[in-house]
Amino acid sequence: MSISHVIGYPRIGADRELKRAVEAYWQGELDREGLERAGRELRARHWAEQREAGLDLVTVGDFAFYDQVLDLSVTLGAVPARFGAEAELAAGEVSLDTAFRMARGRAPSGEPAAACEMTKYFDTNYHYLVPELHAGQSFRLASSRLFEQVAEAQALGHAVKVTLLGPLTWLWLGKARDEGLDRLSLLESLLPVYGELLVRLADLGVEWVQLEEPALVQDLPREWQQAYEAAYSVLGRAPVKLLLASYFGGLGDNLGLALGLPVAGLHIDAVRAPEQLAAVLDRLPAYKVLSVGAIDGRNVWRADLALLRERLAQARIRLGRRLWIAPSCSLLHVPVDLARETELDPELRSWLAFARQKLDETVTLARLLDGRATEADRERLEAATLALQARRDSPRIHRPEVADRLAGVEPADLERQSPYGVRAQAQRRALDLPLFPTTTIGSFPQTAEIRAARRAFKAGELSREAYEAQMCEEIAHAVARQEALGLDMPVHGEPERNDMVEYFGEQLDGYAFTRFGWVQSYGSRCVKPPVIVGDVSRPGPMTVRWSRYAQSLTDRPMKGMLTGPVTMLQWAFVRDDQPRETTCRQIALALRDEVRDLEAAGIRAIQIDEPALREGLPLRRSEWPGYLAWAVDGFRLTAAGVRDETQIHTHMCYSEFNDIIESIAALDADVITIETSRSNMVLLDAFQDFAYPNEIGPGVYDIHSPNVPDVAWMVALMEKAAERIPLERLWVNPDCGLKTRRWEEVEPALANMVEAARQLRRRFG
Repeated sequence: MSISHVIGYPRIGADRELKRAVEAYWQGELDREGLERAGRELRARHWAEQREAGLDLVTVGDFAFYDQVLDLSVTLGAVPARFGAEAELAAGEVSLDTAFRMARGRAPSGEPAAACEMTKYFDTNYHYLVPELHAGQSFRLASSRLFEQVAEAQALGHAVKVTLLGPLTWLWLGKARDEGLDRLSLLESLLPVYGELLVRLADLGVEWVQLEEPALVQDLPREWQQAYEAAYSVLGRAPVKLLLASYFGGLGDNLGLALGLPVAGLHIDAVRAPEQLAAVLDRLPAYKVLSVGAIDGRNVWRADLALLRERLAQARIRLGRRLWIAPSCSLLHVPVDLARETELDPELRSWLAFARQKLDETVTLARLLDGRATEADRERLEAATLALQARRDSPRIHRPEVADRLAGVEPADLERQSPYGVRAQAQRRALDLPLFPTTTIGSFPQTAEIRAARRAFKAGELSREAYEAQMCEEIAHAVARQEALGLDMPVHGEPERNDMVEYFGEQLDGYAFTRFGWVQSYGSRCVKPPVIVGDVSRPGPMTVRWSRYAQSLTDRPMKGMLTGPVTMLQWAFVRDDQPRETTCRQIALALRDEVRDLEAAGIRAIQIDEPALREGLPLRRSEWPGYLAWAVDGFRLTAAGVRDETQIHTHMCYSEFNDIIESIAALDADVITIETSRSNMVLLDAFQDFAYPNEIGPGVYDIHSPNVPDVAWMVALMEKAAERIPLERLWVNPDCGLKTRRWEEVEPALANMVEAARQLRRRFG
């Protein structure tokens, strides 16, 4: 019998219950026991869903109140000294508030401190808290939360498989705080804590522990490959069975390494890298289980169960009971339950599967392979086959006029009229900005009143006229506050926008939207990615009226705000029936029209955000050039149709830029704003070493923390920036948009930022 299981399951709840509980706790509206109770209820519900679907094992260890990498760092005792957790570490139980302070700089108890750095998890839009590593670091078992959750699941009668991020991937994701530190030098002191964890789990009666090692799908230096052999020769002696889990791609040159490690089983991603299945079957040791990630854990399209049954038939014959069936990766990356989408177009709905439905697909596929399918399984197989055929034949997918326009794109369409040096002079004359000009990334607080008005408008309880009048009032309010603060380049604040991708997708043909398709991005922040169903085009202007109105309220240059084509692609569930490059170029042409309309409306600066450019980078270097070529071309196709005097900005956040700095320069944006506050300006080294030619706004404060930065801190950061970048090319700005913050936090922070810029002008001017 083929075992069915999942790598992980969404933890936010179908109604984002986790988000609401965590935020209520932070705001003092829910006590600690109330928060813990909410966590227990969600875990119990999600385990029950897995069991009711027919999975053979439920997964424990995938729940976190903020981030699973953060939880593991806490469990390993890797808590930076600035959080003052020495007593908790000595007692072997780091508190939840300490974890929250690591994540966001503040919690209901404990002193505020600078939050840990946050960045994207491999090539996903999920953010993790970066482990901080330093020379001589010691580790200890410092949390019992995992063991408590195992006991919870067992008490509910579940057969448990525990999941943990593996030690090498945890180190791989970490960042050395001491110059020259070899992260692998910490492995020897790290492994005993992992060993203790595994022994404790065995004592609880756990048979299988899944160690997630997605670093194995990347290019590993030889010393890291050797470290895997050394580490697992130790961990393989633990009194539990280890399932080594790789995902997000193929094992490639690490295939032999992974197959040779002394573990009881291996999980592979057969969605991103289906070609590796044959090689794994040929070389899998006779004693090992093979878990095949056959159901797509990263996208929402319904599985082709008939095709998968055929593709895996040989694996079932060769492996028998040693074949396990699972999604390709954790279902954390897809929405929770399609059953909630009762208002979704029925045809489109029949093409989709969310996390709850992917449980059914996993179980049905396992039963089909075993020849033990139930009537419900056979009905699911038939329904999937019919839906997939309907999707292939649907006229909503392909639009000839979009293809014709794309075919007509010429190389000249990707080039600005003049090089940056010429444009910069024209823009200085047109914009008349001071040294160290100040701006923000675009959004201002989405207040309860704004959200209530949007809900009422969508529900038909508020007329369009009344809604738009209220949004104009909010824009006027934001512009007036920026003028009072003294910001040099204001923005309209984006009160009318629900999400930086969803807002545009709702106005583009080819996109579709759900009501409850929420996915965790970081902590309590959830996003609702659109679904790119068919060819993309723009029926009409999307932002022009709001930007024109905002510009009418001020003499200062108003910055128009757009989301770039790569981010519109990356932060959506993308159609899988054509190359991603083609879809990106379709989006770029639609946005190009918007850029030109903004310019025609008198908007002299236009920001085209591309925070997802780095996360879209393939995990294997050999695939980088192809991706970067079409991603850069997509941005240039969007931006290049304007005059020299129009200043093009872009924004990127929470990314390591060193490896792709030449491609970032190739975007040819006049100004780039980036996150550097959590990294203490370290990210600017890439822009210095490469001699980045255009203007840069290094973020001087962390908007993901409620802490208000002081003037001296921001001045010091900009002084570091001035050591790397010529003064005349530096901007002063936050590191990201301000929509998740409150005005009580935003105004003093921006006031301090403006004062910091004034002090810098006095010093350097």
